[in-house]
Amino acid sequence: MKVTVVGSHLCPDTLYALNKLVEAKADIEFKNISASLPDLKIYLKLRDSEAMYEKIKENGGIGIPCFLLEDGTKTLNLDDVLK
Repeated sequence: MKVTVVGSHLCPDTLYALNKLVEAKADIEFKNISASLPDLKIYLKLRDSEAMYEKIKENGGIGIPCFLLEDGTKTLNLDDVLK
């Protein structure tokens, strides 16, 4: 399983997800929005264009980690990725 994780090394949820994905032996590409402006731009494009972010934005949330699967699926739910 190949998964791109868009998140931050400062976010405990992102770190938890990365650990779980390592345990599941996933092929991980990490886009660290706290350390890379190009990665931040990827995140902002997702957040501005994906419907899954509407409630998160309404509630003042950030919405990380986000998972991008090789089949094109985008989700904020780690359980969906681990299935």
